[in-house]
Amino acid sequence: MSDSNFISEDQEPEFKSKTQLKQESQAIQKLGESLVDLGASALAKIPLDDELSEAIQLARKINRKKDGFRRQLQLIGKMMRHRDCAPIQTALDQLQMSHLLQTQKFHHIEQARDRVLDLGDDGINSLVAEHPDLDRQKLRQLVRQANKQKEQNKPPKAAREIFQYLKDVIGD
Repeated sequence: MSDSNFISEDQEPEFKSKTQLKQESQAIQKLGESLVDLGASALAKIPLDDELSEAIQLARKINRKKDGFRRQLQLIGKMMRHRDCAPIQTALDQLQMSHLLQTQKFHHIEQARDRVLDLGDDGINSLVAEHPDLDRQKLRQLVRQANKQKEQNKPPKAAREIFQYLKDVIGD
């Protein structure tokens, strides 16, 4: 027999079942749907060609309750199946990760503010030990104002000022 009739294991074509193909196309369509849900500034950070970008813009204009929106999402999915989605997925993941990091930083600053308000001078001293560029006197003044506003049942303006000050100094 000739060698051309035998296919080595390395050259064997990868068989994908119909279910696998459907799952892959649904995953790509979900990626397209997440692109439609992004804001304009976030979408600008993702590498898209003009045709795909126009399809996404059109999907945003269509009422989500209508059948046309579903068809437009299917069109976006079809367009993305013929393209390399790896750079798009990577950019989307980085965008979501930066948002997650920003949220964690925000929560860290909130916790620092709450610790300063609850513990008073001890909280201020521990926070200044962690971040030496904080102004101890300004923090004490803001904490006194916040406690005074809390006693008088006024809106927590000083607590917001503490948060803003910590965000400006620690957040950078």
